[in-house]
Amino acid sequence: METLTVESLDQEGRGVARRDGKAIFIEGALPGETVTCTVTRRKPSYEVATLGAVIAGSASRVAPRCAHFGICGGCSLQHLDARAQVAIKQRVLEDSLWHIGRVRPETMLPAIHGPAWGYRHRARLTVRFVPKKGGALAGFHERRSSYVAVMDSCEVLPERISRLIGPLRRLVDGLSIRNRLPQVEIALGSGADVLVFRVLEPLLPPDVEALRRFGDDHGVRIYLQPGGPDTAAPMAAADHAELFYELREFDLRIGFAPTDFTQVNHAVNTVLVRRAVALLDPRPGERVADLFCGVGNFALAIARRGAAVTGFESSAELVQRATQNAALNGLSAIVTFTEMDLYRSGAAKLRAFGRFDRMLLDPPRDGAVEVVKALPDDGPRRLVYVSCNPATLARDAALLVQARGYALSAAGVVNMFPHTSHVESIAVFDRSN
Repeated sequence: METLTVESLDQEGRGVARRDGKAIFIEGALPGETVTCTVTRRKPSYEVATLGAVIAGSASRVAPRCAHFGICGGCSLQHLDARAQVAIKQRVLEDSLWHIGRVRPETMLPAIHGPAWGYRHRARLTVRFVPKKGGALAGFHERRSSYVAVMDSCEVLPERISRLIGPLRRLVDGLSIRNRLPQVEIALGSGADVLVFRVLEPLLPPDVEALRRFGDDHGVRIYLQPGGPDTAAPMAAADHAELFYELREFDLRIGFAPTDFTQVNHAVNTVLVRRAVALLDPRPGERVADLFCGVGNFALAIARRGAAVTGFESSAELVQRATQNAALNGLSAIVTFTEMDLYRSGAAKLRAFGRFDRMLLDPPRDGAVEVVKALPDDGPRRLVYVSCNPATLARDAALLVQARGYALSAAGVVNMFPHTSHVESIAVFDRSN
């Protein structure tokens, strides 16, 4: 065991100390702390250590709220004050932009905050039947492990859903296919709560009855998913759910299916959409492209400002859902959605749609480098980029600034996942000509 002083956090929430210039990653340690630790893994350029004692603690250290913190891998920062979490994420964003992209924003935007607890409206619980641990387990994976954490509650799920984890474990224990049920997906909307059971074998009549009774007792709709996400369907007609969320500032009601991608944090998403539209500043009559548009989360709000919007998305199911949402909200005349794989030949095909005045991108973790490379010389004069990975944002920002003639006007973090090291952000790029 040795004593070290922690300098910073890495992108996985571990404390980073140094010994003779070599990085030591310490799980559970915070910046500014002096701690004891024991090295468990040695590599030529770094070491990994477990935390021993905190000799001099950080003023930002707090008691974790969840009894499973430290074992469950769902959260990594509950021991850090919520405001300090956001400050560290802001630093991660700034460091990534500079050290990877060699760019700095002209303005740092105020961080977008939301509820720190009970915020997850989407989650995927892994299910395992483990007799040695008392039977069925349902929850997130243990930290840095493929094992499922033993848990009966979750502080980042809404309380009514957190209370279901224990009953859910007992339900799975009694099913004939308990060894063939690998996950339960949670999808919550303003209209209903849905649990999607991934079933690898057909249910027997007693299983169906047990699931029906569980749904009735706990006020949730039961869906079964025998194959890919598109096979998820209500177990019975009465389980069909009209899932939706609202963006009241834009007078929007956005429907989605239980396995569709939507933002997990509805409260933060509301603020994110408001800021994205304000930063994009679409004008009536302008043409706007929304890339990786999903169910229309940003496109429909932009259209409410009078711009003509074209949304691009690789999933045919999401394009269909977005088109339905446009019709539901009376926006079909100025919003269209097109199926296009922007990671392949699709990016170059954007040119066929003509010039766009403004563009919004909300790509997956891989970023949008193919799109950036394909932008024409007379591309959109303003580009708003919503990112879930600061490293790929920084890479794409470098290309936009150094090769495509844009300036990084502003950037800031979006605390979509409190108590985790996950960094979401938003950035604005402008071109002068």
